[in-house]
Amino acid sequence: MPSFNRRLIAFVAVLFVLTFLVTAQPGGKKILVAHRGASAYAPEHTLAAYRLAIEQRADFVEQDLQITKDGVLVCLHDLTLERTTNVEEVFPNRARLDVSEDQAPGAPPAKHWYVPDFTLAEIKQLDAGSWFNEKFKGARVPTWQEAIDLVRGKAGLYPETKGPEVYGKRGFDMEKLTLEMLKKNKLAEPGADAKTPVIIQSFSAESLQKMRFELKTKLPLVFLIGFDPQKQWLTADGLKRVKEFANGIGPAKGLIEREPQLVTWAHAAGLTVTPYTFRSSNTGKYKDVREEMNQFLYTFGVDALFTDNPDQFPRR
Repeated sequence: MPSFNRRLIAFVAVLFVLTFLVTAQPGGKKILVAHRGASAYAPEHTLAAYRLAIEQRADFVEQDLQITKDGVLVCLHDLTLERTTNVEEVFPNRARLDVSEDQAPGAPPAKHWYVPDFTLAEIKQLDAGSWFNEKFKGARVPTWQEAIDLVRGKAGLYPETKGPEVYGKRGFDMEKLTLEMLKKNKLAEPGADAKTPVIIQSFSAESLQKMRFELKTKLPLVFLIGFDPQKQWLTADGLKRVKEFANGIGPAKGLIEREPQLVTWAHAAGLTVTPYTFRSSNTGKYKDVREEMNQFLYTFGVDALFTDNPDQFPRR
């Protein structure tokens, strides 16, 4: 083999390793994750939001994953379609009637249009942009493949397995589908594409454990934590247990404000910390979202964060 080719291969290999270290280890470069894309400025989980996130220099673009009736992964935050599409108008008679435990006495059952009740072809008929602003009328719910095609080479992918237990009851294997899609796109190994690192996240410890131990993925995994009333995870010892199946935690930002030592405990366990969600519409005591993000990144010392406002990310 010519020496130039050997040097080139060695250089690419080093890039792969560096990419993995930066995205999977605490203490590296501060990482910007575009939450549902640049969702402060474009309808969440549309190609327009992903494209804008890339323009605003996101390191990663997040995709929440749902599964259609015919087994296709699509990018949508909710298990249901009515909040961000016109499904009620297009398919008025396809709702399920659900009775919530906290529903007011005598209130009618709530109508919900669940993603797995619809084929991809049906979902592609829906307008996923007008709810946000009329200028986005006609935007469609993207498949995960469409998201990969758009983002690849420009930023990292940060998929979330949404409702894996719900889909499991319907006969779908969310984790297997997710990893098979990455394998199809030659992204299933750390460093497979230096320009497109992949991190997988979930609120389900069981989902992450399945991917790590049963499906044997070596990709970085992040355990999302919204609350922890039994203190199962958010203690020094609990975070050591998280490290057995994940590379990082993604806590609600309020958890860190109440207990800043969580960052220290997580780092001591070898975990990255990526809190959520930083948005200009909800900054609490801070004057703006940039100030809030700056506090978490450079005072609390988190490694990354999820934001609706990638353009406001404070870089140093």
